[in-house]
Amino acid sequence: MSSSTTVRQRETQDARKWGTREIATIVLLCGALFLDAMNTSSINVALPTIGAHLRMSPATLQWVVSGYALGFGGFLLLGGRAADLLGRRRVFLGGLLVFAVASAVGGLVDSGTLLIAASFVKGVGAAFTIPAGLSILTTTFTEGAARNTALGAWGATGAAGFTLGLVFGGLLSELGWRYVLLVPAPFAALIAIVGLRVLERPERSSTTGRHYDLPGAVAITASMMALVYSVVEAPARGWSDARTIGGLALSAALLAVFVAVESRSAAPLVRLGILKTRTLVSADLAGMLYFGSFLGFQFLATLYVQDVAGWSPVDTALAFLPAGAFLVISGSQSARVIGRFGTRRLIAAGLIAFAVGYVLFLRENSHHLAYTTMLLPSMVLIGLGWALAFPALNVQATAGVAGREQGLAAGLFNTGFQIGGAVGVAVISAVISSHTTAGGGEVGAVLSSIRPAMTILIPVALAGLAVIAAVSGGRPAPTDATNRTEPKSIALAECAKAL
Repeated sequence: MSSSTTVRQRETQDARKWGTREIATIVLLCGALFLDAMNTSSINVALPTIGAHLRMSPATLQWVVSGYALGFGGFLLLGGRAADLLGRRRVFLGGLLVFAVASAVGGLVDSGTLLIAASFVKGVGAAFTIPAGLSILTTTFTEGAARNTALGAWGATGAAGFTLGLVFGGLLSELGWRYVLLVPAPFAALIAIVGLRVLERPERSSTTGRHYDLPGAVAITASMMALVYSVVEAPARGWSDARTIGGLALSAALLAVFVAVESRSAAPLVRLGILKTRTLVSADLAGMLYFGSFLGFQFLATLYVQDVAGWSPVDTALAFLPAGAFLVISGSQSARVIGRFGTRRLIAAGLIAFAVGYVLFLRENSHHLAYTTMLLPSMVLIGLGWALAFPALNVQATAGVAGREQGLAAGLFNTGFQIGGAVGVAVISAVISSHTTAGGGEVGAVLSSIRPAMTILIPVALAGLAVIAAVSGGRPAPTDATNRTEPKSIALAECAKAL
C-alpha cells in the first residue's frame, strides 16, 4: 500500500471521528446557509404574487430582490471583518437574529416600501452571518479530509437551498406570499437559540489598534444603491434627465470617496493593492456579469411564466427546478473537472451555455408556453452553465492570492456577485417598465420585453468571455507561506479545492 493511500485512509478515519458537538455544529451552520440560499430563490417565485397584492410595478418590485442583494453585497466585507474583531460566534448569532426579525417584519407589512426596507435589512443580517459561519466551520474542523468533508457539506447545502427554495417558494405562495417571508423567521431564531448552547465560546483575542472601516462600507453601499436606482428610473425619466445624470454622478462620486477612504484607512475594508491580482479581478468581473445576466433572466422568466403564460407559482418552481438540480448533481465532480480542464475553459464554457440558453428563450413570444420544447432547453443549458462556471469562478478568485488575504479575495468575489445580480435585475425591470409606459399593459410589456431584454443579457454573458480572455493571463500575486496557519485563509483555500 502506498504512503499516499495510507495518508488518505488516515484522514478519512479522522473525518469519521466527529463527536456530537462537531456534528451539531455543522448541522447548525449548514442550516443557516440553507435559509439564506432558500430565501434568495423562493422570493423570486413569489414576486408576481407580491406585486399583485401590494400593487407594485415591475420597476418597484425588483427592489425586493435588489434591496436584499445590496444589503448583502454592500456589507459582506464588513461582516467578515466584524467576525474577526467581535468574535465569530457573537456575529453569527447576532446576524441570524437580524435575519429573523427582518423576515418577520417583511411578511407582516402592507407597504411595498417597508417590504423593500425589510429585504435590505435581511441582506445585512446575512452579510454578517455567512462569513462568520464559514469561519466557525474552519476553526471547528482540522485541515485535511475532515475540513474538506465539512466544506463539501456546506457547499452542497447552499446548492440544495437554492434548488429547493424554488419549490418551497412555489408551495408557500399557494398558501399566500406572506408565508414565503414568514416561514424562515422562526427557523432562523431557532438556529440562533440552539447555537447559544452548541457553538463554543472562543478565547478572547487582542484587537488593540484594529478598527472598523464603517465609512468605506457606507460609501460603497450608497454608491451601488445610487447606481441601481438611476438605472431603474432612467426609462421613465429619460437618460438625459437631470435626476438620472445626477444619480449616476452621485454613484461615481461615492465610489471615488470609497477609494479615497480605503487609500487612507489604517485598516481598510479593501486593500487596493489586491486589485493588481489579475486572476482575482477577472474572476470578479466575470462573476458580476455572469450572475447579473442570470438574475435578470430569472426575473424576466418568472414574470413571463406566471403573468403571461398564467402558470401557478408551484408550476413555475417546477419549471425552474432542472436548472438548480445541476448544482447538486455535479457537486462531487467539480474538483476532478477543474483539474482536467482548468478554470478558464470551464468559465468560458459556462458563459457560452448561458448565452445559448438566452438565445433559445427568444422563441418565447406568445401567451402559450410549450415547456418541453421551449423553456426546458433554456433551463437545462443555464443549469449546465452554473455547474461549469460557478465552482471554477470560486477557485480562480482565490488562486495566487496571499494567505493573509484569502478572506478579502473571497469577500470581493461575493460582493461583485451580489452587486451584479442587483444591477442585472434593475436593468431588466427598466426594460419592462419602458414597454409598460408605451401602453402595452403589464402582461403585454413582459411579452414585448423578451427580445430587447435578451439582446442585453446575451452580450452581457458573452462579455464575460472577453474578460476571461483579456485579463486571466496575468501573473498571480505571490503566495505567502507565513500565513498558512490562519484559519480563514486555510478554509477558503480548502473550499476552493473542495469545489
